[in-house]
Amino acid sequence: MTTEATAEQAQQALLEEFEMFDNWMDRYQYIIDMGKQLPAFPEEWKTPERKIQGCQSNVWMHHRREGEVLHFDAISDAAIVSGLIAVLMRIYNDRPAAEIRDTSPHFLEDLGLDKHLSPTRSNGLHAMLGKIYEVADSEAASA
Repeated sequence: MTTEATAEQAQQALLEEFEMFDNWMDRYQYIIDMGKQLPAFPEEWKTPERKIQGCQSNVWMHHRREGEVLHFDAISDAAIVSGLIAVLMRIYNDRPAAEIRDTSPHFLEDLGLDKHLSPTRSNGLHAMLGKIYEVADSEAASA
């Protein structure tokens, strides 16, 4: 469940948290620890339709509309990727489709994630982000 009122506020809070760390090893550990807090992901959701293409590791994402907001569940078999999922969930989960579409992922550049992730991890992160935006576009169009 999100604690910040908007996706933009969630990005700002995340940036402030990462300022506490002096180096990228500590930041990676924090991301991994965030991933360990992800809610359970049912085995029956691990289907080809829910698998995110473009990720080096296995990633599955499930979504549903809950009233006015979109709720996402996701999991990976890689610790760092689960942490990246947790970062994305913190910003985009349980938000209206229009807000998701209108929230630019500037945290990637602001945190330096694009520079500090391997190219394959960065590609996977962008694939997950793309799926979130694709769902938001589809849900906004059908609303």
